[in-house]
Amino acid sequence: MKDRLLNRRDNLSKVTATLDSEEIAILCARIADSKKAEDILVFDVRKLTFITDFLVICSGFNKRQLQSIANDVDLKLHSYSINNRIGIEGYAEAQWILIDYGDVVVHLFDKNMRNFYDLELLWGDAPKLKWSSNV
Repeated sequence: MKDRLLNRRDNLSKVTATLDSEEIAILCARIADSKKAEDILVFDVRKLTFITDFLVICSGFNKRQLQSIANDVDLKLHSYSINNRIGIEGYAEAQWILIDYGDVVVHLFDKNMRNFYDLELLWGDAPKLKWSSNV
């Protein structure tokens, strides 16, 4: 039942089941997708670093959209009783917003910053998780 609910965008805030870090990363990707983020990637970095398990990387068009994505990720995860946000950086400038949930780190970039920092190249050895928006 949990998987069925997670696949539906309109039910993102209605499930309170316990999620593992992979499910949280995919949920973050789906939330970003629901806010029209682009080029969304989820990297499994468990075998490459002890700092986190998954990285979610995506792009937005402008400051307002990036801040909206960050707000929605935080609100929806909170609705799942995921209240372990360690920190958020770059929100005011909204060129690169980093949201740290411990086992999952979300990177929200504008196009220029994403190209400049090129995290896809840095973490290129990490497997990419397959996920779908299930629209």
